[in-house]
Amino acid sequence: MKRATPQITLIFICMLFFLTSCATYRPTQINNICSIFRGEPDWYEAAREANKNWGTPIWVMMAIIHQESRFVDDAQPPRPWFLFIPLPRRSSAYGYAQAQKPAWADYIKHSGNGGADRDDFDDAIDFVGWYTHVTQRKLGISKWDAYNQYLAYHEGRGGYGRGTWKKKGWLKKVAKKVKNMSAVYNTQLKGCKRELDDAIDGWWFF
Repeated sequence: MKRATPQITLIFICMLFFLTSCATYRPTQINNICSIFRGEPDWYEAAREANKNWGTPIWVMMAIIHQESRFVDDAQPPRPWFLFIPLPRRSSAYGYAQAQKPAWADYIKHSGNGGADRDDFDDAIDFVGWYTHVTQRKLGISKWDAYNQYLAYHEGRGGYGRGTWKKKGWLKKVAKKVKNMSAVYNTQLKGCKRELDDAIDGWWFF
């Protein structure tokens, strides 16, 4: 058996690196924010930038995305079927943030992020930051209030203002889950923030 030449080995390594770099990152330990960001430091950099842009805490934005898509880039609502015929989806929600088309169009119009994609994590977390920022400005809900921010996120600001969530016991339970996840993420991030900051800032230094 012939041994692989160094050139072939190098080509194989480059191809493997290229394929790996093109693969979409999907964290496996989604209940641990430190594990998520260690697995993809670019996500932490994007979260940090969104926090800088809009002022919403990283742990609140991440808790909302956790609930909406479990960090799956192409997540969509399930498609209903009639016999063997697929019917239209009940919502245009798509991507990490499960942003619907009208809300996404509004984000693009007012954020200045004209090339944004719903299946791009950087854009999705910036959208969540923008949405919660506008919610705070229009409804007075604190950006640190994960419970009510999520209710307004799910129901829309108009729906929240009309109180559509008040008779939805199941939605209140979901909002409480987001609140609890936000608190967990906050505690975890305090333990690894310096490490993550050093990893990002140190990279640019070198």
